[in-house]
This record gives sequence, structure tokens and C-alpha cells, in this order.
Amino acid sequence: MLRAEGLSKRFGGLNAVQDVSFTQYEGEILAVIGPNGAGKTTLLNLLSGVYRPSAGRLHLLGQDVTDAPIEHRCWLGLGRAFQIVRPFPEMTVHENVTVGALFGQRGMTLPTARERAYDLLERTGLAAHADKAAHELTLLQDKRLEVARALATQPQVLLLDEVMAGLRPAEAQEAVSLVRSVRDSGISVLFIEHIMPVVRDLADRVVVMDQGQVLAQGTYREVTGNPQVVAAYLGTEAELQA
Repeated sequence: MLRAEGLSKRFGGLNAVQDVSFTQYEGEILAVIGPNGAGKTTLLNLLSGVYRPSAGRLHLLGQDVTDAPIEHRCWLGLGRAFQIVRPFPEMTVHENVTVGALFGQRGMTLPTARERAYDLLERTGLAAHADKAAHELTLLQDKRLEVARALATQPQVLLLDEVMAGLRPAEAQEAVSLVRSVRDSGISVLFIEHIMPVVRDLADRVVVMDQGQVLAQGTYREVTGNPQVVAAYLGTEAELQA
């Protein structure tokens, strides 16, 4: 679904991302973890087209999209939900998702976009709030709205940037269930996360970044048993189990 080959991004003398390579497979939930400043969000910005790489290539669904603009990647099947949600606050929840459906794919008509938005509100547990203004939602509902807006673009690969941030444990488990349902619908998911129990429960494979580079790749068990990963990010075994 996604293949990064030696992706790098320099900002002046800073190598924010350096020679990052990985492959994401169809139907896979792939986690990207690492300490603050490891380059995780910069990597998502490279994948989604916010930044152009200083070096390397990126393939999406078999097509080279290294120099493709954001909207082309979206039309091809790449969606993204952001850590800091910014819905249109005075528009209703339904209208917010309709915007994603209307502009996420070419040739979408307004009636079809509205119908698709209602379907997604059902899937994401927001149907009862369809006519509320977006600014009236709770944080968990805001996160669900962000995912619904991204899903409205009809992605085949969905990028999630710390969508669990700020949620209470019970709310995080609800969000885990939502992400699983997204994958079960046939969408591959790549997500950034700091909450290790969430990574353990969700990820098929994990990419660990440190100082802009890939430190390790593998299953959750493999990477959490890697001494370099423990030293760079996870701390002691007792801290990891907590």
C-alpha cells in the first residue's frame, strides 16, 4: 500500500528524517513510535504531501507520488486525521463530514456526499450528534469526527497522528475499537502513538524511530524486546509493563 525508500527531510542543517525505508501491506495496521523529536510527524507530513522530501522516493498503491501534491494523494486513496482537530466549528457535525466527502474525491455530487456523511456518522458513533455544531462536541467526539472526515475522502490508506492523545483510558479503548473497525472495512492504517498499550493492542507491526532514523522494525514483541529500543524510548521493563 505504501513503500518509502530512503525518505529524508532536511530543514537547514537539521536532518529531521534521514534515510527512512519501510513497507506497509494491504490490510495492515502499522504503528510508528519513538521519543519526542524522533521525526514521526515529519514523516507523516512527507507521506501526506505537506512536505516534499529532500531525498528518497514514496510509492502509494504502486504509483510514485514523491512529487505529487496533497490533493492527488487524497484522490489516489490516502487519508489523514490530525492530532489537533480543527473542524469547522459553526458547521454541524454532518456538514463537516459532507465537506470531506465532497472534496475528497473528484466528481462527487452534493446529494451523494451528504448520504455518505450520514453513513460515516453511523459507523463512527456520531449519528445522534449529526445536527450539533462541531464546537459542542466532547474531545472523544471531536476525535471521532476527525476520523469520520478523513474516511469521507474514501481512503485505502489512513494516516492517524496520535488520535488517542488527551483521552482517558476508557475513551482510548473506544478509539481502539474504532480503528479496528476501520481496518476491518478494508482500509490499511498507519498511526503514530505514544501509549504503548494501544500500540500493543492495535499494531500488526511497529516501526521505531529515533533522531530521524528507523531504529527497529518488527512485531510489538520484537521491538519491545530490542535493547536499543528500550534504551532510546521505552525505559526499564517495569516502566514498559506499567
